[in-house]
Order: sequence, then structure tokens, then C-alpha cells
Amino acid sequence: MAPRTEYVAPSSLTADSPGELKTNRLCSPSFPPVRACLFDMDGLLLDTEDLYTLCVNLILEKYQKPKLPWSIKAKLQGRPGPVANKLFHDWAKLPIDQEEYVKQYYALQAQHFPATQPLPGIPKLLGDLGRTRYWDVKKEAKPTVGDKENVDPTNGHVANGATSSSPRRVHIALATSSHEANFRLKTSHLTDLFSVFDSQRRVLGDDKRIPPGRGKPLPDIYLLALQTINQTLPPNEPPIKPEECLVFEDSVPGVEAGRRAGMRVIWCPHPMLKKEYAGREAEVLAGRTGEAGQVDLHQLGELDDGWAEYYETLVDFPYRKYGISVPPAQVEEEECMAVGRKDIATETIQLVEGAAAGVKA
Repeated sequence: MAPRTEYVAPSSLTADSPGELKTNRLCSPSFPPVRACLFDMDGLLLDTEDLYTLCVNLILEKYQKPKLPWSIKAKLQGRPGPVANKLFHDWAKLPIDQEEYVKQYYALQAQHFPATQPLPGIPKLLGDLGRTRYWDVKKEAKPTVGDKENVDPTNGHVANGATSSSPRRVHIALATSSHEANFRLKTSHLTDLFSVFDSQRRVLGDDKRIPPGRGKPLPDIYLLALQTINQTLPPNEPPIKPEECLVFEDSVPGVEAGRRAGMRVIWCPHPMLKKEYAGREAEVLAGRTGEAGQVDLHQLGELDDGWAEYYETLVDFPYRKYGISVPPAQVEEEECMAVGRKDIATETIQLVEGAAAGVKA
């Protein structure tokens, strides 16, 4: 069973203080409606995993080394760049030092990443969740969902024992191990897609608030992502609890990070990663594959506890199952939504200008 958590803000954690979570067990797999969705990026939102593999294999081929197997790639996924690069370098034993490898690796990424595209279902998923801000901006808004997947025929009761009253906004945040330069490289041509993430709700791998050595599979990045949401909630909205969060991940270390944060998790892996963990899916979903080494097992989940689920694709995501009400697309035409669009457009322009300045520098 996943823990209900009280957490110390990640900015106050150190690499020597692993006991950041105070936990107690929940007694039943009954969940409140989801109030926040926290997203990984590479391999989850963006189709980058095969591009990463291509860049690595080009270097391996150059030095007459075998191609990167998924047994090794699985250990690299989701981790901060410096950690992943060291793990790879220790395995590959290339006749170049790590600094030269990183130089060649990033040069190849600069060639291939600007063509990155979102994975199937992602534009709709982010658009739908972003549109839930309607429930905030529309006074006395009533559920008018036309999509049968989102209609709640149970009069307020949703799947897994959760209950729902009036529809509410679902807040979203980004939690990626990609550092800022890498993030810009992969997203500067996708500003519309990423405009749903407020700038203050984007946590990147080189965020100074995450202490060194505290990347995934440790929970800090997801705890910090939740903190950025809670710090920017409307004054009359109560803080969101970890168990009210839904983490979207493709990597095994990322699933463990979400579970250790006391959050529910959706695991949507690359087909080859799923194949690599065939027969161990329950361990992955419980965060018990041992990716973090020796850890306090009370911070992890139990096998088949219902706190994490596998999805082959995020196309046609079942919002109602998680207590999420998505208003129909027509609400975008209402005047009350125009203000939000103007704010998003201004922020998008600022992000594009910032990316362009970074390239010139």
C-alpha cells in the first residue's frame, strides 16, 4: 500500500537525509478524485527514446562497440543526465573519457532532437486537462461534458471508491530530468503543446532546488512539482495532497520516484521496456525493482495495491475513472476563457524569446 505522506520541501533535503518521508499505511485502495497531474517528458510526452538510442548507437558504432541493449537503457531512463552518462560510460568502456563522450553525445542530440514530436494521444490529453481551468474561470459552472467517457452516470461517485462533488480544475506540472538547455532543444518548436505548463510549474533536471544526487528514482522532483502547484493555488483552494496526484511516467526509476512520493502512478513505457520487464510488472508498479539500491521499503508500495497502473497508450485516457471532469471543446469560445489564453500567449512569447536568446549566447 502506498504511503500517505507528509513531506519536507525538497529544497531543504540533502543527499545525507534519505528519510524525507513520514509515512503511514492507507488501509484501503480508495482514492480521492485526482486534483493534479504531474508529467515526465522524455518517452512519455515526447517520442525521444528512439532518438536517444540512435545518438548513443552512432557513438558506439564509431568505436566498434555493440549497440545499446534495453537491459542497460532501462537503467538510464528517467535519471538526471550526469548520472545516466556515468552509468553508460561504466558499461560501454569507450576509449574516450566521459567529457569527450558527453561532447559527442550532445552534438548528435543537437542534430536530431529539434525534430522531436509528441507521442500519440498527448496533444489531446494535455489540451483536455488544460481546459479544466474552465471550472475555475466560469462562475457557477455546471458539468456539460459531451464525451461519453467523461459523463458521470453514478451521480458523483467515480471509480475506485473516489467521490466527486462539483467539477474542478486539474492542475498540471512538468517534472523532467532533462536540464534546461536540453529541454529547450526538444521543445522550442512545440511551444503550443507545452504552453499548458505554467513556467513556475516546470521542474527541470538542473533545478537548483533539487540537491545533487536526489534525482529519480528518489521522490524529490515530484514533491517539488507538487510544491510549485500548491504555492500558486488560488487563495480559497486547499493544498493538494500527494494522494490526490497522478504521476505519468514511462521509466522504471520514474515510477519508483512517484510511488516514493506517495502518489498514484500511470506507467506508459516504450514497448521494448515493457518487454524487458515482462513478468515483473507488479514490481515496477509497486516501485520495488531495486533501482534506488538500499532504500526504506516502507516508502514503497505493495504488489498489486492499486496505486499504479500500466497503460499501453495514453490515447483516449479514461478521465472519469480518476474523478476528472473535462468540459467540452466548445467552452474555449466563451469569453471567460479568453483571459487565460492571453496569459498563455504572453508566456509562450517570453519562452520563445528566451530560447532564441539562449541559442545566440
